[in-house]
Amino acid sequence: MKRLIFSRLLSWKHDADRKPLILRGARQTGKTWSITDFGQRCFEGFFHKIDFEKHPDWHQVFDKNLDPVRILSELELLLNAPITPGKDLLFFDEIQNCPAALMALRYFYEEMPDLHVIAAGSLLEFALSDIAFPVGRVRMMDMHPLTFTEFLEATNQKRLASLLDEPLHHPGDSVHARLLDELRSYFFIGGMPECVASYAKTGSIRNTFEIKAALIDTFREDFAKYTPSVNIQCLNAVLLSVSRAVSKQIKYSRLAEGYSVPTIKKAFNLLEQARLIKSVHSINPPQIPFGAAVSPKIFKAVMLDIGLMQQLCDLPLNIDTQQKDLLSIYEGAMAEQFAGQAFSAAGHQLYYWSRQAKSSSAEVDFLISGQGQVIPVEVKSGPAGKLRSMHQFLAEAPHSPGGIVLSTAPYSPLPGQKLTFVPLYYAEKISSEFLFIQRD
Repeated sequence: MKRLIFSRLLSWKHDADRKPLILRGARQTGKTWSITDFGQRCFEGFFHKIDFEKHPDWHQVFDKNLDPVRILSELELLLNAPITPGKDLLFFDEIQNCPAALMALRYFYEEMPDLHVIAAGSLLEFALSDIAFPVGRVRMMDMHPLTFTEFLEATNQKRLASLLDEPLHHPGDSVHARLLDELRSYFFIGGMPECVASYAKTGSIRNTFEIKAALIDTFREDFAKYTPSVNIQCLNAVLLSVSRAVSKQIKYSRLAEGYSVPTIKKAFNLLEQARLIKSVHSINPPQIPFGAAVSPKIFKAVMLDIGLMQQLCDLPLNIDTQQKDLLSIYEGAMAEQFAGQAFSAAGHQLYYWSRQAKSSSAEVDFLISGQGQVIPVEVKSGPAGKLRSMHQFLAEAPHSPGGIVLSTAPYSPLPGQKLTFVPLYYAEKISSEFLFIQRD
């Protein structure tokens, strides 16, 4: 299963200013597999994995002190193999189970900079909050579920996947329709690696539902690890409510009936720390940097994965997969989830524009910033003339070069309206490369 993070790991390997790398991400997104694949392919067999969950007795290697020379010497004895800086990769898996190993990363950077070291784990934010984290001495990298491009690669549709790497264009009516059909499947399968692997093997979307249900149960079992800091029942209620509120403004009081707002807010924040949900912050006015214009009480949220969202919402496969317009499925919420997930995987913080006024209100689904520009993005199926909020935004943000409308329509620039209609399957492309509206 080809993962796009491989190229980023390869760049890290050859970086002259390389620091120990921490790969973060929710459970079951493919962190261990990706690093193992990278280590075996790029270090010529000199790949050493320390699994702190499988070998809790190895934690004591880090208990005495954090001297990297001593630690490496003891690990060589446990692995029965030499570990050579500049040649080998040392991988600390499930590092959240050994906080002292996280602290040791600082000393590997300072005293053994030639050694390639990668650490990975789930629920890392909870472990990091309890230790003296080596700020400035490690590099962070995030792992996400498979993107739509990765999904096409994994299901042996490499030619379609390669089209999404080409400059924005209309690939022809038949190919456009084929890509939308595959995107509809992705809506219900999602990007969790186990689900994609099952679909690639069997061709059955329904078979992935049982896998997703088991994954959600695993996440719920993790909730116990948050106690006594949070109410488990409230945490579960918030997870379910957020999945059903994608594309809508979040109000804490409506996420879990019978619980206080502080209790609900704490549950929401913990789910975000666990990377199961992600806030989409409202800003107004539309200025750069976005952080200066964030409205802390106005926000939306997206889920980790569109397939998990579908499972939690219990959307009917036999009805919704037959809808012709992808933007009609679950009243457009799944299309907005897909776009938000694609932007997040491309490394963006998520923002949207919300203008609240007594006489009129307006909202644009997402904002992307880059190169000193602000690009509004709407997920819509209507014609350009009905994009009232988008036009209002462009009128209030003259520094914006134009807006992008993600829809099921073919690629179509409308320079007279400062708009470009882009097929939804290109969301990953526009977000990662900032391919803004081109002007003559």
